[in-house]
Amino acid sequence: MLKAAGIKSGRMDELFMGIPHGLRARSFDIPEGRSEFDVERYLKSLGNKNLTDLVYFVGGGFYDHYIPAAIDALVSRSEFYTAYTPYQPEASQGTLQAIYEYQSCICRLTGMEVSNASLYDGGTALYEAVMMAIRITGRNKVIMDGGVSPIYRKMVRSYTSNLSIAFVEVPVSHGQSNRNELDKYIDGETAAVILQNPNFFGAIDDHTDISEKCHKAGALMIESVYPVSLGMLKTPREMGADITTGEGQSLGIPLSFGGPYLGFIGVLKQYARKMPGRIVGVTEDSVGRRGFVLTLQTREQHIRREKATSNICSNQALCALRALIFMSLLGNEGLKGLAEICRDKAEFTKSRLEGIKGVEVMKSAPTFNEFTVKLPKDANEVIGKLLDKGIAAGFPLGRYYPEMDNYLLVAVTEKRTKHDITRFADALEDALWN
Repeated sequence: MLKAAGIKSGRMDELFMGIPHGLRARSFDIPEGRSEFDVERYLKSLGNKNLTDLVYFVGGGFYDHYIPAAIDALVSRSEFYTAYTPYQPEASQGTLQAIYEYQSCICRLTGMEVSNASLYDGGTALYEAVMMAIRITGRNKVIMDGGVSPIYRKMVRSYTSNLSIAFVEVPVSHGQSNRNELDKYIDGETAAVILQNPNFFGAIDDHTDISEKCHKAGALMIESVYPVSLGMLKTPREMGADITTGEGQSLGIPLSFGGPYLGFIGVLKQYARKMPGRIVGVTEDSVGRRGFVLTLQTREQHIRREKATSNICSNQALCALRALIFMSLLGNEGLKGLAEICRDKAEFTKSRLEGIKGVEVMKSAPTFNEFTVKLPKDANEVIGKLLDKGIAAGFPLGRYYPEMDNYLLVAVTEKRTKHDITRFADALEDALWN
């Protein structure tokens, strides 16, 4: 093969001469094969190095929620081992119906009118929402609130780095959206304003007034949401959002070292044809039997060229199925109860932490299950000490905000017991003062 490629020496390293040494793989030396037993034992030894017994207080968009056993049992059924996209509806009715029901649940959860079959994750969903707004309005100015996840903001900028989009980032004020600053930038050139609720600092806000200003200027409001919080908070539609996105990991999907996750998007019906991905619809055949079909799909995007709505032609079907089962198991009251438990446990955690000398709980805005605390020491140093005690204390905000090295973002879910919270508070106090 090397000789056929013109590598006369027959040496692998000559094939990669055009790649700088610093960018090459460290080695092409592949070890000798092992038996199945040896490989299994080796992989288990690697797995045992993971800290699987940590008590999690980390959030930042990804949360340690309980996953009912029924989810794994149902998605493991052979009926869902779909090898490919359900382009042939007559052979894929079960998969198509599951996606249709998922779309319906997302619409009921967010209050929006149309949802697609899912996207890759919360960040790519937000990027797709931005591109939608630009296509709908014909404008290229996008305002991003400083409370939107810095991970998402980085993803949006990365995906659009080769496009002529004017981004404006407005810092938050006391944890919530800064109305005065936003007002300065919302004008006739604005395609969309991107907001998040609860925002990255855990602050809850009602963006109804901002949506009204957006609409007066002919702009759209994009709202990124945490789905579990919608069990008790105003829906994006109630606040006047035109496009809603979010990360669906909290809906029955394990953290699993960072993925795969689930991006969801919901829009008003008038924008359905501008939405990326595919939509499953329900219809009737010639004898009146109900059937499910891919109503809208963007399969051949490379053919559509500049008319393409997205470069995403697929969806996270298995993750969407998990989210559907999760929402179906909980129902309206169950989701409301889950949200209340998370909120109540977070409030209890606040009360325990603010009793520690030098710890300040930020209270400028109401919160859901996540909140910010200011420590008398560098947050990374404190986190390291608590990890040694089996506690993942939270997310250090200094990682994305240089002026916030002493700030810690703490998340509490229904899985955290009173004992866990007390243990966390005691360990934090010990790390700070002993």
